[in-house]
Amino acid sequence: MEIRNLIEAAWNNRELLKDATTQQAIEHVIEDLDKGNLRVAEPKMDGTWQVNEWVKKAVVMYFPIRKMETVEAGPFEFHDKMALKQAYSALGVRVVPGASARYGSYLASGVIMMPSYVNIGAYVGSGTMVDTWATVGSCAQIGQNVHLSGGVGIGGVLEPLQASPVIVEDDAFIGSRCIVVEGVRIGKAAVLGANVVLTKSTKIIDVTGHEAKEFKGYVPDRSVVIPGSYEKNFPAGTFQVPCALIIGQRSATTDLKTSLNDVLREYSIAV
Repeated sequence: MEIRNLIEAAWNNRELLKDATTQQAIEHVIEDLDKGNLRVAEPKMDGTWQVNEWVKKAVVMYFPIRKMETVEAGPFEFHDKMALKQAYSALGVRVVPGASARYGSYLASGVIMMPSYVNIGAYVGSGTMVDTWATVGSCAQIGQNVHLSGGVGIGGVLEPLQASPVIVEDDAFIGSRCIVVEGVRIGKAAVLGANVVLTKSTKIIDVTGHEAKEFKGYVPDRSVVIPGSYEKNFPAGTFQVPCALIIGQRSATTDLKTSLNDVLREYSIAV
């Protein structure tokens, strides 16, 4: 509580960022995030998520107390305020050349990073694949055994400052070039086909029943989702507006890889 109070006070009065005690509190939070001892958001027993707003504030205020410095990694040189994660072997994380993660992000044992990027404050669960050119934005929460396919963009909370982080729950499959931003939550074992774009205002329409059912900001567990569009009237005329369509359910099976393959064949989903 003492650290939290220091963070909250500095958030309301940025002059306190000059104080050594405040800086130490912020650095302590970032270290705990890096080790997985603290999270920006965490699941609750009832299936909902609790956002630890004060932790996110510490991440935001970490930038102004850091100084620019040059970092060399072999033939590569970087000039930034943030250090990179290190000691991947001890963490049990596979990192392919071209991949990087900032200090202050958490990568659980068993994570695989192809040439990709994980930003500060993010949490990536065990067994998750962050595929080629995928990005995990600041403070995003990625569960266990998730596959983020090539070119996936998971939004962060820093630029612009968002109230809630993006959450991708366990066993989800996010298809190539999908974009998930503005605190959207993807339920457990859900499948997003290629090029699905989800913002907080995107209509997510379940078309599997006799009547359409609409969601915003949340994809229910095991949903199979593809890009879609609907007509909307504007002063200049009627135009197609992007949406996402829930066209089926991924079966609840112990063999999730088999389940995923069945889904892709049954619904002819591009990933």
